[in-house]
Amino acid sequence: MIKRITTEIKWGAVLSVLAVLWAYFEKSMGWHDEKVGMYPIYAMSFGIPALLVYFFALKEKRDLDYNGIMDWKQLVVSGAIIGTIVAIFSPIVQYVTFSYISPDYFNNAIKAGVERGMTQKMAESFYTLESTIKQSALAAIPLGLVAGTIFGLILQKKK
Repeated sequence: MIKRITTEIKWGAVLSVLAVLWAYFEKSMGWHDEKVGMYPIYAMSFGIPALLVYFFALKEKRDLDYNGIMDWKQLVVSGAIIGTIVAIFSPIVQYVTFSYISPDYFNNAIKAGVERGMTQKMAESFYTLESTIKQSALAAIPLGLVAGTIFGLILQKKK
C-alpha cells in the first residue's frame, strides 16, 4: 500500500515544508504582527504556490507511476491522497509555525479580532493553536480534491 502512494507522501511532505517556509515569509511581511488584521486575505496567496506544487505532484504521479497514462478519476484520487497527507502533517506545521516562527501570532490575532468587534472570549476561543490545527487539517483534503479535479482535467491521458 505505502509503495503505491510514495509519490503522494513525498509531495505531501514537500507541501508541508513549503507551508512552514511560507509561514516564515508571512511573519517577515508583518502579516502575523502589525498587519494581522488582514491576515485572512493575505493568507489566501499561499494558494498559488500550493496549487503549483499540486500540479507538479500530479504530473509526476502520471509520468513516473503510470507511464504517462492516467485518467481523471485517478488524478482526483491522487490529489485527495496528497491532501490527506498534508492534513496528517498539519499539526506539526502549525506547531512549528506558532511555537517557533510566530509565537506572538495568537495574542496579535486576538487583539485584532477584538478591534474588529469580536468579544474577548470569542477571539480567545477562535485564535488558538488547536483551532488553527483543525482548520488547516480540514481545509487540506478539500484543497487536494479541488486540485486533483482541476489538474486532472488538464493532465489526464488515456490509452
